[in-house]
Amino acid sequence: MNDKISDIQKKLELTDPGNLDDILNKYRSDNRAGVVKLIRKYDEKRKKLQEEIERIEQMKAYEYQYREYTYICGIDEVGRGPLAGPVMAGAVILPKDCNILYINDSKQLSGKKREELYDIIMEQAVAVGVGSVSPSKIDEINILQATYEAMRQAIANLSVVPDILLNDAVTIPEITIRQVPIIKGDAKSISIAAASIIAKVTRDRLMVSYDNIFPQYGFTANKGYGSREHIEVLKKLGPTPIHRQSFIKNFIVC
Repeated sequence: MNDKISDIQKKLELTDPGNLDDILNKYRSDNRAGVVKLIRKYDEKRKKLQEEIERIEQMKAYEYQYREYTYICGIDEVGRGPLAGPVMAGAVILPKDCNILYINDSKQLSGKKREELYDIIMEQAVAVGVGSVSPSKIDEINILQATYEAMRQAIANLSVVPDILLNDAVTIPEITIRQVPIIKGDAKSISIAAASIIAKVTRDRLMVSYDNIFPQYGFTANKGYGSREHIEVLKKLGPTPIHRQSFIKNFIVC
């Protein structure tokens, strides 16, 4: 074959990974080392794509199980453990034909990938709702009740009423919609995983904005969690208005 290796590479780069078969098969008989290396690279890329498609299909198991419902909503929370900032919940209803790849438990994703997926989910979701409960309210009613309240808010903030809720591990009080609590649901349900991404990115962005107001506490890096540096500054400077008094009593005298 007379095609330049650089031209072959350009063709491969410009082709969707799911449509590489024709190009790869065309050049499999080309024994040039550079072409062999390209074929191997893009075969591996195609293999990883297929593995991801299969993983996402497995994450739709609960959505398929309850497919008789029109609006299946995933629910998850973030921020139960930090010393500062709110607890937040996300509620996401994905379309039935959702094929967004790389959705996963938000803790398993890089910050960059979460941001990318946040935009895709916001664009493609049928509805997205977010709930938030302040540090002072957490102190007043405790973190478990605050988490439930954030979840109720997230559901109420959806633009459509869900037919069924897939929850990450919990059953939410005061909700009449059918609920299915799933242990480690953010790793097993695409809807719950999407909700975890929405909640995580929303809260992280808020904590970054708080870092501009209280720069000594490192909220951009620690997101309010009790890192060693955060605790040291807390002991030295005392709490901010966004610290949870009930969470920091072991570190300072309030």
